[in-house]
Amino acid sequence: MIKVMFVCHGNICRSPMAEYLFKDMVNKLNLNNYFHIESRATSTEEIGNPIYYKVEEIFDRLGIDTSNHQARQITRREYDLYDYIIVMDEYNLSNIKRMFNDNSKCKLLLSYVGINRSISDPWYTRDFNLAYNEIKMGLEGFLKTFKF
Repeated sequence: MIKVMFVCHGNICRSPMAEYLFKDMVNKLNLNNYFHIESRATSTEEIGNPIYYKVEEIFDRLGIDTSNHQARQITRREYDLYDYIIVMDEYNLSNIKRMFNDNSKCKLLLSYVGINRSISDPWYTRDFNLAYNEIKMGLEGFLKTFKF
């Protein structure tokens, strides 16, 4: 089982967007048995909160249920257990380094398509569709790294 953790600041926008979109992608390819997929925050600001309503609107249009999501913070145990820790931006890399004194397991999502930059943060840009498209592109690149 390949364990994948997506991480952003609050776990209400970008990382759950990556989690649920990647779950949908692997489900459509009948690869569910190969992956365990989760998402977490580096901060405690949003712990317990659902996905942000603008993200929920996107997933409602796609027919993807995210109603059980509650924001959670990544733990040291999870950091150690997961095979892939995929972060949305450089700030997440810094936070993980501060939290665990290590971020060597982390990689920016867009790096899987050869782009060395952060996923646009829709909390500030208000462009949730841009973030969705960037995340989808990164996930497609990430999925191509596996041979099934």
